[in-house]
Amino acid sequence: MAKPNGMSKNEIIQCAKECLVEKGIENFTLRAVAEKAGVTQGTIYYHFRTKEQLFIDLVQDICDNSWQELSQTRENVIEQALDPAKSRCSYDSFFHKLFLSLVASSFNNEEIRRKLGEMMRNENKALSEILSSLWVESPIKGVSFETWGILFNAMVDGLALQALLQKDFPIEKTYEEFEHFIKELSTFKGKEDN
Repeated sequence: MAKPNGMSKNEIIQCAKECLVEKGIENFTLRAVAEKAGVTQGTIYYHFRTKEQLFIDLVQDICDNSWQELSQTRENVIEQALDPAKSRCSYDSFFHKLFLSLVASSFNNEEIRRKLGEMMRNENKALSEILSSLWVESPIKGVSFETWGILFNAMVDGLALQALLQKDFPIEKTYEEFEHFIKELSTFKGKEDN
């Protein structure tokens, strides 16, 4: 029996995540989400006009949860920041398949483009703030914290793209060296002054 239409948007997002993991993007439908949630399709459409809108909210929810966990971290910030990115970096990553599907859709849908652009700006800003808390000043003169945030975000997304396209992409080694790179940048300023 279907649950009453009072199911919250967040509860539907959680059911949609489970459905996406079980069925994959290719077989993901709003009907499948309704069945998983035990509600009518009307309830799903009440909260999400389209599958793409649900996808955007799914990506936003995953990102928000990651940033919320990270904002509560005071020790080993670099490792804590890279761990969620690395955990989503794989040949079968539903998160990045979903994200890149939305990116492709955004080329023909200005609303999706706007929402994804806003998410990217928020991520860049969060990364810039993390880096400014780690570094007294930029390790390289003329490169702002804002630009460092953008560059690190682009590197993480680029690594995810490579992992999606290469089954044998060296995720562990790459992230280990990426972490080393960031830590070396943190000490670079001291070396430069000598």
